[in-house]
Amino acid sequence: MTTNLNGKNVVLGVTGSIAAYKAADLTSRLVKEGARVNVILTTSASKLIGPLTFAGLTHRQVTTDLFEPTSDMGMDHITLAKQADLIIVAPCTANTVARIAHGEANDALTTTILATEAPVLIAPAGDAHMFVNKTVLANIELLRDQGHLVVGPMEGRLASGLIGGGRLEEPDRLIQYARQLLGTDGDYAGRRVIITAGGTQEAIDPVRVITNRSSGKMGYALAEAARDRGAEVTLVTAPTSLPDPAGMEIVNVVSTSDMRAAVLSMCAEADLLAMPAAVSDFRPASVSNRKIKKGDLPELSLALEKNEDWLPLATGPRLVKVAFAAETENLLENAAEKLRNKGTQLIVANDVSDPDAVFGSETNTVTIIDDAGGQESLPTMDKFDVANRILDRAVVYLSAPG
Repeated sequence: MTTNLNGKNVVLGVTGSIAAYKAADLTSRLVKEGARVNVILTTSASKLIGPLTFAGLTHRQVTTDLFEPTSDMGMDHITLAKQADLIIVAPCTANTVARIAHGEANDALTTTILATEAPVLIAPAGDAHMFVNKTVLANIELLRDQGHLVVGPMEGRLASGLIGGGRLEEPDRLIQYARQLLGTDGDYAGRRVIITAGGTQEAIDPVRVITNRSSGKMGYALAEAARDRGAEVTLVTAPTSLPDPAGMEIVNVVSTSDMRAAVLSMCAEADLLAMPAAVSDFRPASVSNRKIKKGDLPELSLALEKNEDWLPLATGPRLVKVAFAAETENLLENAAEKLRNKGTQLIVANDVSDPDAVFGSETNTVTIIDDAGGQESLPTMDKFDVANRILDRAVVYLSAPG
């Protein structure tokens, strides 16, 4: 998977919170995604976690002083500020929140932030009562007013033993927010995108449902890829075991009718609708309002009725639609027919005759068919990379005149 962090210069500021140990994990993840990470440790942070830890992870010099005497970059804060594509402060103490908000520049971190034109992601952390304090909350609002993205803190158990809102946002979600910030000027900037995901569930009784084998991974990958390219994303998802992606609106649904209502209500203002969700073709003709007991019946037969194909009803003045076709035979012929019947600009066809190779896997093998009859067969790829190839094709329609 190739993300927009690859090759980017990221400055990571670490301040004197006990959550500083999580910054090592964040650093490792940034490096794995291909970022060049320069770490700035405040004096307080250096007492909690040493510069050698970050030097070992980044293979780069760590800045601990405003005028680093051993630096080969001259005045570090100026060089780092100019080079940075993104600055992350994680964890950010209430003290550092205040200093950034009020424009102080008395250490390497705050001076770098004042001197940069790069976007800044700030992830506060501290003890429970700090982040309900009116002064701290006002400082956080100042940061937002200045254009910084402030994430968290989260609710949970803290190092002090208290339960409250002081936990640092988890590193994997900070990575996602970083990718979102780096995509602000991407080719989907200003676009409103709706993505569906997962397999819808149709109730038999209050306990049982009929559903399908969709994991939701393709839809989630598509939502993350669109977010990383600047889109304002709404993910409409049936139940999955996947964590909610960061940096987008999440709408949870269960049944096909739930998904239909959610999606159709948003299409008028949307630019792109992509439908990788596995929407149930059938539902039970009647639903029991109590659990059906095994001992009550010698056998159980279900009468099923069709769910309406509602994708043709999804319309908007600028809406581009991408359908998906999971087939076990006659892949391209069936997919092309669906494209015509559903009135979409693109359809993504994949062969699910071997469901173990598709559902729940990290890769996919698809053919993208357009409304002019063109076909692009992709090799087996990570689903995130497949998602970007789909978005590459869709953006052509978004950019077309009229």
